[in-house]
Amino acid sequence: MKVTNKFSLILITVLLSTAVFAEEPVLVKEFVGQIEFVQGRITQLADAVPQSDYEWRPEKGVRSVSEVYLHIAFSNYMTVSITGGTVPKEVGFEMDFSKEHDWDIQTTDKTIILEKVNESFATLKEWTKSLTEEDLNREVEAFGMTMTIRNFMITMIGHTHEHLGQSIAYARTNHVTPPWSKKDSEG
Repeated sequence: MKVTNKFSLILITVLLSTAVFAEEPVLVKEFVGQIEFVQGRITQLADAVPQSDYEWRPEKGVRSVSEVYLHIAFSNYMTVSITGGTVPKEVGFEMDFSKEHDWDIQTTDKTIILEKVNESFATLKEWTKSLTEEDLNREVEAFGMTMTIRNFMITMIGHTHEHLGQSIAYARTNHVTPPWSKKDSEG
């Protein structure tokens, strides 16, 4: 009887430890790492661009500097929504593609935009950390296609990096050097 009790105690301890200390799926860790990297670059660049350039756009019909940053926030919230998460109501986000342009043009104020971008990244990271391997394999509808959440997340990190590149091009066109480039060139 003592052996059975000890075995049962050990088994329960192992099972509880596994449940409590279950590791995040590898994709979740890597996605969050990429999000933290790209957030750092985007916010450094957004901070380096002067307020006077936030309304600049390369040509009519193309997103302005401010619109690109707000679009990144929209995309972060869209990722949370499509994958089953909830965006805080006070953010004012509505998962409605017909209102995406309205979101992108809501303000040109640099301070407000940086707050919105950082809030969106925080919401995205918090939600992503809750995803399980089972969640990642669940299918969702996005962009007229059916794909797993895993595939959708890979698509969205690429999308975010695309807008980082766009923001770098906008900044350099306006004679703003990305802060990390200055550090690299200084040795």
